[in-house]
Amino acid sequence: MKRFLVALSLVAATPAFANDTMAELKTGGLVFVRSDVVSMEKEDLFISLDEVRVAYRFRNTSDENVEAVVAFPMPDIEGNPYGDVAVPVSDSDNFLGFTVEMDGRAITPELEQKAFAAELDVTETLTAAGLSLNPFADGLDEAIEALPDDTKADWVARGILYEESYDDGSGWRESHSPKWRLKSTYWWRAEFPAIQPVEVTHRYQPSLGGTVAVSFLQDGKPQEPYFGQYQQKYCVDESFLNAVRRHAKTAPDGNPPFYETWISYVLTTGANWSGAIQDFTLTIDKGAPENLVSFCGSGVRKIGPTTFEMSATDFFPERDINVLILRRTDGGQ
Repeated sequence: MKRFLVALSLVAATPAFANDTMAELKTGGLVFVRSDVVSMEKEDLFISLDEVRVAYRFRNTSDENVEAVVAFPMPDIEGNPYGDVAVPVSDSDNFLGFTVEMDGRAITPELEQKAFAAELDVTETLTAAGLSLNPFADGLDEAIEALPDDTKADWVARGILYEESYDDGSGWRESHSPKWRLKSTYWWRAEFPAIQPVEVTHRYQPSLGGTVAVSFLQDGKPQEPYFGQYQQKYCVDESFLNAVRRHAKTAPDGNPPFYETWISYVLTTGANWSGAIQDFTLTIDKGAPENLVSFCGSGVRKIGPTTFEMSATDFFPERDINVLILRRTDGGQ
């Protein structure tokens, strides 16, 4: 019985634009430790505002069964009072609503969680104090303030907590908030039978970042440095820009009647199995016919009122997938 490790990779994104923005958590798909016997015959990747769904067909090409530990590292989440990160289910350990099936059978994975401050493991410190490891957990700020003063002072010195001083009109006060980083990993055991295909499907709710308005266009003209960044990241082109301008001309205030939504998917770390993806399909759903969407891809075609598809054979991922969706602020056409 051969053994190897499989991982599902999600990487945290950094906040952008500072004001009136929320950063997304980058999510990803299956990642193999290099193996010469397991190939990916097919990958169907579906990305929408409500769900990321990935269906794979793997094949163990050897004449021996392969036993695997399969892991799904959730994106790291870090307490930070100076930035907002979109956490879909903030009061749950499963904050992306992750589920997985193998050959149509639901898998109940184990969950391992660790908290780190200044790159040191502080999991036992937090659990001994009765605190949730999730820095976004409901009621956590109140539980922190209820800690003894000497504990809070010690945790500030150790980089576990932020401390802020402010004057609320009645004198100076101090507040404390989480500074630690949570690493969460789902894992389970699986077997890839010799010569047999194995179907694996996992899904989760995406972390949606965005802004309250269109950041790359001002007075009908591209606004730098954002427009250049969007050209590179989302392949925003003149046709897309003209569509935004047309909607702006009909708006009462002359501004584009949209707000931005960002979805990121880590595809490049998936190129670590035996050979290329033999059959790859990407489907993007922009959510509503009146929304606008831009992302990088070749041979993209519209297949429905809100859906776009790209397909390829013998596909090697060379860049991650970043999707920009402009959603109407007024619900209009």
